[in-house]
Amino acid sequence: MHEVWGIAALWLGLALIATLLSLWFRIATALSEIVVGTVAQLLIGAFFGRSLSAGEPWIVFLSGAGAIVLTFLAGAELDPDVFKVKWKEATVIGIIAFFAPFLGCAALAYYLLGWSSQASWLAGVALSTTSVAVVYAVMLELGLNKTDFGKAVLAACFINDLGTVIALGLIFAPFTIKTVIFIVSTIVVLVFLYYITPRFFKRYGNRPSELEAKFLLLALFGLGSLAIWSESEAVLPAYLVGMVLAGTVGKDHALIRRLRTLTFGLLTPFYFIRAGSYVSVSALFAAPFALFVLFMGKMLTKGIGVYPATKLYKYAQKEAVYTTLLMSTGLTFGSISALFGLNHGIITQAQYSILVAVVIGSAVVPTLIANAFFIPHYLLPEGKDEDKK
Repeated sequence: MHEVWGIAALWLGLALIATLLSLWFRIATALSEIVVGTVAQLLIGAFFGRSLSAGEPWIVFLSGAGAIVLTFLAGAELDPDVFKVKWKEATVIGIIAFFAPFLGCAALAYYLLGWSSQASWLAGVALSTTSVAVVYAVMLELGLNKTDFGKAVLAACFINDLGTVIALGLIFAPFTIKTVIFIVSTIVVLVFLYYITPRFFKRYGNRPSELEAKFLLLALFGLGSLAIWSESEAVLPAYLVGMVLAGTVGKDHALIRRLRTLTFGLLTPFYFIRAGSYVSVSALFAAPFALFVLFMGKMLTKGIGVYPATKLYKYAQKEAVYTTLLMSTGLTFGSISALFGLNHGIITQAQYSILVAVVIGSAVVPTLIANAFFIPHYLLPEGKDEDKK
């Protein structure tokens, strides 16, 4: 048992280091955790001949729970009133942000890298994503999640990733009775939560026992289990639950603050550090051309697609570039899609390492550039703006 506590201490120590680095270099904590995970895995393997134990069941659980709750919180930040006004804008940007890299990266993998057709389509799916987790974490630290601009971008992220999940299912996963059961059950649960949650919380909430958190985690984990059973992904219903409860739970600032403490203090460090630890540096050195082609392919296709769409809706220059860069990020669904391809024999281990590296690189590079040069400071809450000066 002492090994479990030792591993836990190591991971939380890495999380603390990542947090300090994020403060010193003024980058999002999520990104510093990814980089720390990659470097730690490399150093521990080189000097001690061991790994970070990222495959331990309890680490997998904490990592998955972090992704689920973080995605729920991102959904809960979507203001229903703002979404009603900007649904066309979010839908157009989100759809373009999906199709441009999906088709572009698949073509590059097939024609330029010589991958098989199935592997190329899988690459297109994996690199079509926008990371809700990274975008939300960045916006939360800046305070943009409270602005109409930030909420519209988060909505576009959801549309983008919805396209990724649908493409993964239509191309590679058979549409079975399990899929039907999952869709119907999710709709029923969402309707139930919409009507019952505010009444249930009003009658039994606001107690030290944290009934609200237990209720929400029950719903998220239950739907997550059903999603995995149906060969979908657990984070998708989490986002939907967040959206449905945005008008109630999302406006309970005390509850959201407590959930953030749980999520960012314990769960998400395991998720982001684990994501970074999966990068095979040796595989990257063995295929630098493929890594460069796919990374630049995602960045360019996202830019060519998203930037004109933002200008269509009259975004200011900084807002347009900042949105384009954030929509170029990838992590959760990208790594999930790559792992799906590896587990089903669609891609090789080397191709998997390349895709995961590109996905993680896309989480780090465009966000660093966006936060360094293109933050629309005039949209930041006053306190946050002072922090960044």
